[in-house]
Amino acid sequence: MTSSNPTPKPPINEQLADGLLKLIMAGGLAGGGAGAFWSLFREDDLPKALASLVIGVGISYGASLLSPIHKGNRRRLAATGQAADQRLDRLSESAIATITALRDRYLACQAADCETYSTEGVGKSAGIFTPLLDEVFVSLELAGGSWQPGFSELDPDQPRVGLAAGTVSIWDLLRLAQKDRVYRQIAVLAWGGYGKTTLLRHVAYKLGKQDQPQGVPNYLPVLLLLRKYRQLLTQEEPPDLPTLIAQHHLPSLPVSDGVRMTPGWMKDQLRRGQVVVLLDGFDEVPKPQRPQVAGWLNRQMVAYGRSVFVLTARPKAYTEQTGAERLDFSTLLWVKDFQPQQRRSFIEKWYWCQEFYYHGKTDIPAVRQAATAAAQDLIRQIDQREALTQLAKNPLLLNMIALFHRRFPQAELPRRQVELYQEICRLQLQDRPSARSIETVLYDCDAQGILQRLA
Repeated sequence: MTSSNPTPKPPINEQLADGLLKLIMAGGLAGGGAGAFWSLFREDDLPKALASLVIGVGISYGASLLSPIHKGNRRRLAATGQAADQRLDRLSESAIATITALRDRYLACQAADCETYSTEGVGKSAGIFTPLLDEVFVSLELAGGSWQPGFSELDPDQPRVGLAAGTVSIWDLLRLAQKDRVYRQIAVLAWGGYGKTTLLRHVAYKLGKQDQPQGVPNYLPVLLLLRKYRQLLTQEEPPDLPTLIAQHHLPSLPVSDGVRMTPGWMKDQLRRGQVVVLLDGFDEVPKPQRPQVAGWLNRQMVAYGRSVFVLTARPKAYTEQTGAERLDFSTLLWVKDFQPQQRRSFIEKWYWCQEFYYHGKTDIPAVRQAATAAAQDLIRQIDQREALTQLAKNPLLLNMIALFHRRFPQAELPRRQVELYQEICRLQLQDRPSARSIETVLYDCDAQGILQRLA
């Protein structure tokens, strides 16, 4: 049987030589001269060998010529690719830097808005200094269930949701919210003066400064006063939450000039669960507008369910909602009365600030001694008189007592009791509602007359 192994293919230079010789035999190239020359060697392999040699040398030199070009091209392509990669890195870094810069600048704006410890409706007095919030803030105790400060239990039929009757802080809940969605909707209820607004300002300030307690995520805080936006939220086509923040809230903050935020950027933060939306004063929205505001809030909480929403309200406004649109937060908490250790802490901090600022921000032993003496005198007077002890359970009224004590340092508070009550009554019935632009039927009433009937 004949072997069918294929004949090995000759090298490329021999193939080229063979083709060249065939061309010459056919009369190509140099024509007759080449044909005559061919007749001398046609019976020999020398022509083929010479042609093969010449072509081989050509290929060799050609390869030598092209190799550096090839290597150079590879080097240039590699350099071009590396440059493109570096450019993409720079673009990515620039985009990240832009996002980070926007976040940091917004945080600074929100923190600046909450830096001072201010009480709306309390007038300025000579010799009384406004401390920074971080200098005097005392943590509020929050209770789950249906307990109300200063009152008996709510109707037992009221739902107990969220937490048991134990005491927690707002930071405990913000730690849990990232993993447990039940803590992403928190309603904090308390009567007037129990520190609801101050609590939200404290949260916004600490998150804005990125100084929150350990274990609390780096949320982006947004503090919205509902009374401020009630007209906007009740119009026929209200803005969504990202637009409200980007186009209305941010421009209203201090040091916000030059800070540009798009609704799309804020929408992305909300969808990713990066935001704590602090909604202050549902009770300060006029009653006819509350269903519309509640409906708007419900839509935003559905759209951005991964972010956290914290609402404050007085109990009646929340528990007696009417209309089809109602707020029903998954976690309901109450602010507890100020305890003795809390009011002691506040008075000591507050008096230190007064002496510190009075002496030109000088913290020396004499200043601390004066602050301690004044604080101890006020604490003694509160502890010795039951009426003052009851008033001091309310943080706002405790602040009023401290202001009064500072203005009349040599007087015993019981001797000034009528004046103290008169100022407290005017603050609660007239000055605070007026400062907050809250409609009330008590504007034209005589606060002194109400006080006398309640006394």
